[in-house]
Amino acid sequence: MASTAPVTTKKVTTNLHAKDLNGNDFQAPDYSIAELINVIPKDCFKRDLIKSLSFVFRDIFFLILFGYIANTFIPQIPSKNLRFLAWSIYTIIESFPMVGLWILAHECGHQAFSEYGLINDFVGWILHSYTGNPYFSWKISHRKHHQHTGHIDKDMVFIPPRTKDWKKKHNVLSLKEVTADAPISTIITLIIQQVVGFQTYLAIDATGQKHPELEERWIDQFKASHFNPNAPIFDKGDYWLIVLSDLGILTTLFVVYQWVINFGWFNCMVHWFIPYLLVNHWIVFLTYLQHTDITVPHYEDNEWNFARGAASTIDREFGFVGEFFFHDIIETHVLHHYVARIPFYNGRKATKAIKEFMGDNYRHSDESMFITLWKCLRSCEFVEGDNGILMYRNHNNIGLTPIDN
Repeated sequence: MASTAPVTTKKVTTNLHAKDLNGNDFQAPDYSIAELINVIPKDCFKRDLIKSLSFVFRDIFFLILFGYIANTFIPQIPSKNLRFLAWSIYTIIESFPMVGLWILAHECGHQAFSEYGLINDFVGWILHSYTGNPYFSWKISHRKHHQHTGHIDKDMVFIPPRTKDWKKKHNVLSLKEVTADAPISTIITLIIQQVVGFQTYLAIDATGQKHPELEERWIDQFKASHFNPNAPIFDKGDYWLIVLSDLGILTTLFVVYQWVINFGWFNCMVHWFIPYLLVNHWIVFLTYLQHTDITVPHYEDNEWNFARGAASTIDREFGFVGEFFFHDIIETHVLHHYVARIPFYNGRKATKAIKEFMGDNYRHSDESMFITLWKCLRSCEFVEGDNGILMYRNHNNIGLTPIDN
């Protein structure tokens, strides 16, 4: 189930232009996926099981090391307030290698971990279950995301609304009618997205495509859950894989229950549950900013193809944490959407090759991702366009004024 580029090349309009939010000219890519893949050095495609496993053991080592240091030294801090601060800092640090394990499971789902499919799925199932993510369910929906990245009607996550849908959600006929305090609204959106965003995506397919076959009652949205073998996001043949994913989560919950019984709720809280919540925060934080930017387009079906969709992503920088603990998932994400089977440790070399080939179609930003997060939430509210390219606009008077205002 690895994500791969389509064999056929869809005909689209060449020399297609649009204006991004800043009014800068954007030209949709006209190269083929085959042309891009040909510039990647062949050794980048090599998947080394031993090397991949070494990163699993390395992340587990740091999980244990950080936990040992915390258990040894934090209880000795005499001040209750300082102990609280120390435990808080520890949970953040402990989440870093836990995210690393999540990302290595993600590599397994793309078959980038090794050349052996059964080993990939076994390792991925174990790691994703531990980090609270249903492995096969995520693998299946994530594969479809890769197959239709940037497609306004077929992508699977972080799909921006069109102007009319945004107005309908806010119950207005014109953008001029919106009177809500935008900064406060943005803060509320930020909190919800970063605290429970990933859980709601798994539970009800939030930010995914609409499911008109489901009733509009909120409880019916759970029928689109990643935990439901009959959810519309899956095919009939996926049923038992979803059951296996759920079994992994149930096993983890049983282990967590035993953890609490034997070591107490506080021990489980600081060593697993809070880091688990932070893992979900980091995954939402990263994936949202990998696919959302004032320069990133979406496409109508008639102008979308795989090469254009894969370019509708952006590489960002997250310093030492991104490179060491998050396994370069932020810094080489454009490449990842073109060839997901390339293992992350070959990503920088391959990114260098496609960057030179893509030219202006390659996107990269080294701005602080926390600053960018605020900017994107304020600037990238909905998309519009009249030639098959849909670019971000907003009602906050940031950048170009929407056509439908």
